[in-house]
Amino acid sequence: MLRPVVLAALLSSTTLAVDYDIELTTARKRYDGIHCWVHARAGVIPPGVAGNPQNPIVVMTMSKMLMQGSDVFYALHDMRSDDMGKTWSEPHMHETLGRRPYPDGGEIVVSDFWPRWHAKSRKILGIGHTVRYLDNKVVAGKNPRSTAYSTYDPATRSWTAWKALEVPAGSNLVSSGTGSVGRHDLPNGDILLPVYANPVRDGKALPSLSSVLRCRFDGTTLRFVEQGNEMSVPTGRGFGEPSLAAFRGRYFLTLRNDDYLAVTRGNDGLHFEPPRKVKFDDGNDLGSYNTQAHWVTHRDALFLVYTRRGANNDHVFRHRAPLFIAEVDPDRLVVKRATERILVPQRGARLGNFGVTVVNEHETWVTVTEWMQTWGPNYVLPVDNKYGADNSIYIAKIRWKK
Repeated sequence: MLRPVVLAALLSSTTLAVDYDIELTTARKRYDGIHCWVHARAGVIPPGVAGNPQNPIVVMTMSKMLMQGSDVFYALHDMRSDDMGKTWSEPHMHETLGRRPYPDGGEIVVSDFWPRWHAKSRKILGIGHTVRYLDNKVVAGKNPRSTAYSTYDPATRSWTAWKALEVPAGSNLVSSGTGSVGRHDLPNGDILLPVYANPVRDGKALPSLSSVLRCRFDGTTLRFVEQGNEMSVPTGRGFGEPSLAAFRGRYFLTLRNDDYLAVTRGNDGLHFEPPRKVKFDDGNDLGSYNTQAHWVTHRDALFLVYTRRGANNDHVFRHRAPLFIAEVDPDRLVVKRATERILVPQRGARLGNFGVTVVNEHETWVTVTEWMQTWGPNYVLPVDNKYGADNSIYIAKIRWKK
């Protein structure tokens, strides 16, 4: 079943609005069967800002996860490259981004983190959300999630202690977070920050809703300004993990649902059309479900990065590998099937949690780790698994040809 996908990749250069090359590199590969790196995402300090006259400084954060459990994360680590990803430092743990005691018992930690350069404050601002544990198990429904954020100091290679975004009391945002979301920074420095919330009505949890917040960051504190329309569906767990991008004066948003990937668009970055299921331009469903998708933008084209069914990948958890990229028709909101290419191949491990980083006008990176959990009954991919996955931390470098 992989042959048609490969054929589409070979033909894509004749159908893309803008062509590009892909260089797949590996920042690190090491796996002990006990812990696993996840949520690899990178932020970029432009040349000339922090004593780096030629190359940008790239800081990639990731979480260490316990294999025996569900989403059991520890303190965030980072790796740094000063030579455009040719070499990387060893992972370094940051206590400031680690677990803290929770007043009502257990521990709380920041996870699903995404660092990104904030031009107005001239800082890397990383944003994620919190998760609470009791005896290393997620406390579902008993811990209001919050948006957590921190900034990076390139001189000391350190992160500030994470803080929580204050949201309006009594709103649906009381239990909400921005884990794994793609934000967009406006020219004036304001931040369009997608968020997903877990509202409760009459003591009953409702399906998740997604929305976009406009926030303001002064270099130290992230503040809520206003909220756009709320979007949800009654099926599955609602809409979560939204990802935002701006392209040619419009804003595009992805939304995760248990059963499908949805997309919508709007003109101001806060208010959006009713979401629709993502399809190929031939009318068939994309086949992406229950995981996130993110945008890649070029001045001449809009792209989507995603996973899907139908790629000889039934053995991969929720079909979350390989990682694909394809051009999107921004008017019809469909994926152009003939432009689909594989960014990161599958080796039995899932690749659904990833990040997109604009390094410069010529190069965009997609960063992802091999998440070493799979279908039951064992759930853990062994060190010597037959597929060859080894928790590699990949950087797929997209190099634009114009």
